[in-house]
Amino acid sequence: MFIIVGLGNPSKEYEGTRHNAGFEVIDRIADKYNISVDTKKHRALIGKGIIGGQKVILAKPQTFMNLSGESVRSLLDYYKVDEEQEFIVIYDDISLDNGQIRIRAKGSAGGHNGIKNIIAHLGGQVFPRVKVGVGEKPSKYDLADYVLGHFSKEEQVLMDEGYAHAVHAVEMILEGDISAAMNEYNRKKKEE
Repeated sequence: MFIIVGLGNPSKEYEGTRHNAGFEVIDRIADKYNISVDTKKHRALIGKGIIGGQKVILAKPQTFMNLSGESVRSLLDYYKVDEEQEFIVIYDDISLDNGQIRIRAKGSAGGHNGIKNIIAHLGGQVFPRVKVGVGEKPSKYDLADYVLGHFSKEEQVLMDEGYAHAVHAVEMILEGDISAAMNEYNRKKKEE
């Protein structure tokens, strides 16, 4: 069984914001595989289903971003999954261009408070993650205002493409091939 967690903030006011990229990817996986993510457990909205023969739990923590680790720890303990092998986190990254994705098998939080909290609760940095680029913060912008802001129409087109790539990357990881996912998506985009 795999637990796939998308990070974001609950409530309508945060829908479609940069910080909710993880929720967006979970919603797209749920739509594609007809999984209802509507059961409240472990301080998250969760849904159970099958992807490519693999049992999965999709989760959207409802603790708000900076406390995501509380929900993740509860999920991993309850379902007794191996965080290094059977757990994937999807979240926004301001160091990547809009819609660009990057896959890692482990690593630091890179300044992301949701990931910092997960690392603190798990006691380690070794877990697969799919980062979805939301664009670099313009100078003179407050970081919180930026990540809680919405995308322009042009940015949304790039994000929709990025969300589709993130869904595909998750499918590849579920097939047991994180290296192939990294090889496909971690390259720099070629200038056209």
